[in-house]
Amino acid sequence: MNNKTVFISVAAVIALVFIAAVGVYKSQQTSSLADDVLPALERINAPAKGGKDAKVTIVEFFDPACGTCRQFYPLVNNLVKKSRGKVKVVMRYAPLHQGSEDVVKMLEAAHLQGRFWPAVELLFANQQHWVEHHVSNPQSALAAIKTLRLDHEQLESDWQSTKIAKIIEQDIQDGQTLQVRATPQFFVNGKPLVVFGYQELVDLVEEAIAEAY
Repeated sequence: MNNKTVFISVAAVIALVFIAAVGVYKSQQTSSLADDVLPALERINAPAKGGKDAKVTIVEFFDPACGTCRQFYPLVNNLVKKSRGKVKVVMRYAPLHQGSEDVVKMLEAAHLQGRFWPAVELLFANQQHWVEHHVSNPQSALAAIKTLRLDHEQLESDWQSTKIAKIIEQDIQDGQTLQVRATPQFFVNGKPLVVFGYQELVDLVEEAIAEAY
């Protein structure tokens, strides 16, 4: 076998490996969750925004202390706005940072007063003031939320209530069922974002829109 033949053979093998790898990637990227774990994506009254009758749902498990969640927040908002009612986003809590469990309870308390979105935007915008070395300071977060127009006494009562503790516990358990180990973790119409990245999320959303409409 001469050198030219060897080169062609090696090139062919590399090409086949590449094609197979692309196929595996696409298969992983577009595979839906198993039926027995799909219910873990949903929670009644979880914070949501977007088209009321949207056929595409982004479920995001997030931690307000997560820097990447903060960076993705406006990007996801833009995706929802650009869809013109075809997409909505549902937020689920995954308090993986130390101290964040109390902070998400405060966010849910704000949600009970219809103020989740202003509260989460405020926490993201001021993240450097209440998160230090990846550790949340709940009292500083609470002070920030209290700058919003809401019932402060009700907020204090609600975030420490058994009702909200159960809501957060459900999100944590659902996150464990769905193997959420880092934030943000996205699911689009039951398909997990396997390879993390903004363009990958855009591609998954566009694929879901094409399938749904």
